[in-house]
Amino acid sequence: MLTLDFHPTGRHFLQIPGPSPVPDRILRAMSLPTIDHRGPEFGALGLKVLADVRKIFKTQHPVVIYPASGTGAWEAALCNVLSPGDQVLMYETGHFASLWNKLATRLGIQTEVLALPGTEHGVPTSWRRGVQADLIEARLKADPQHRIKAVCVVHNETSTGVTSNIAAVRRAIDAAHHPALLMVDTISGLASADYRHDEWGVDVTVSGSQKGLMLPPGISFNAVSPKAIEASKAARLPKAFWAWDDIIEMNKGGYWPYTPNTNLLYGLNEACDMLLNQPGGLDATFARHLRWGEGVRAAVRAWGLEIQCADASVYSPVLTGVMMPEGVDADAVRRVIYERFDCSLGTGLGKVRGRMFRIGHLGDCNDLTLMAALAGCEMGLKLAGVKLAGSGVQAAMDYFAAHAAPVALRKAA
Repeated sequence: MLTLDFHPTGRHFLQIPGPSPVPDRILRAMSLPTIDHRGPEFGALGLKVLADVRKIFKTQHPVVIYPASGTGAWEAALCNVLSPGDQVLMYETGHFASLWNKLATRLGIQTEVLALPGTEHGVPTSWRRGVQADLIEARLKADPQHRIKAVCVVHNETSTGVTSNIAAVRRAIDAAHHPALLMVDTISGLASADYRHDEWGVDVTVSGSQKGLMLPPGISFNAVSPKAIEASKAARLPKAFWAWDDIIEMNKGGYWPYTPNTNLLYGLNEACDMLLNQPGGLDATFARHLRWGEGVRAAVRAWGLEIQCADASVYSPVLTGVMMPEGVDADAVRRVIYERFDCSLGTGLGKVRGRMFRIGHLGDCNDLTLMAALAGCEMGLKLAGVKLAGSGVQAAMDYFAAHAAPVALRKAA
C-alpha cells in the first residue's frame, strides 16, 4: 500500500510557492456531502462563488471557472480568442512564461519571444527582472499592420520570484495605439499580490486555485473582458470543453454545461469568505504578503546569499528565490533540509535548475511558520557546507518584531 503521510511526528512544512497549505477550514468545507449539480442548492452556491471570484479578480465582467489546472486555463485563454497562424508576442520572465509559449506553439500559434539579452552569474538576465514594457511598446510600434493579435505576460513568475508591472504593459500597448489583446498569467499572484483585471485593462487573466486561494489544485480561471468576448466570436482555434460562450450562458443561473468539481467549489466559497470578510479585506492579505516577503529577504541578505530577483522594485510578495554560490547544488541543499527538518522548498526550474531554490511565503501562513522554515533553511545550508555571512533567522526575527502585522490578532476572550 502506498504511504502518503509518512512524516513521523508534527506537521510538515510545505514552503514551496504552491500548491500552498490548505487551511483546516477549507478542508472541512470540502468534506461536506456532494450535492446535485443541477439542483437549487447548487445554483445558489454557483451564483455566490461567481460573484465572489469577480471581487478577487477586481472585475465586473465574467470569470470562467474550469475543473482543470492552470495549464488548462492557459490553453483556454489562447484558443478562445485566436485562430490558427495568429501571431502572439510573449515576454519571457522565467520558466512559466517559457511553458506558456511552448503550449501556444503546439496550438499552431506563431509566437515571438521578447527578453532582455545576456546573462548574470550564469542566469538569463530576463529571468532576474520583470517585464520591460518599453520593449513591448517598441515592438508593437513596429507592427503597423497589426499582425500581432495578443501580448502574453506573467504577472508573478513563480520560477523566479518576480512580480511584473501589468499596468505599465497596458500603458505600453495603448501608447503604441495597437489593438492587441493583453493576456496575463497570475496563477501564483492572485489573492497574494495586488491584481486589478479591470483597472489595468487586462483582456484575459489566467489563474488557478492552488496558490493564494489556498485550495488543492483542480480549479482554474479565465477572467475575460468585453473585448476578449468579442474576439472569441471570430476565433477559429478548435475548442469545445474550453469554449467560453456555453459556460458564461449557463453561469447566469449558477450552473455549468458539464459536471463541475462540486467539493472544490465548496472550498472556493470558503476561501473567498476568508479573503473578503477578514478585517481589512483583500488589502490585508496583500499587506501581510509584502511583509512576509521582506522578512524572508532580510534572512537571505543576512546569510550573504543572492536573491534571484535583481530588481527590488519587482520583488515578489509570494516567494523568494535564493541563489547558491558557484559550485553548490541547490537541489542537494534542498534534500538536506527536507530529510533532516521536514521542510519542502521549491526547486529551481528550467534554466535555473540546480542554481537556486525557492521559499514560498503565501496563503495560509504566519510569522512563526516562516521562522521555522527559515531555521530549517539555515541549519540545512550549514549542514550542506554553504558558508553563511550571518544568521538569517536572527535578521528575520528582528524584522518581524520591528514591523507589526497590519491587522492585529484578536485578543483572547
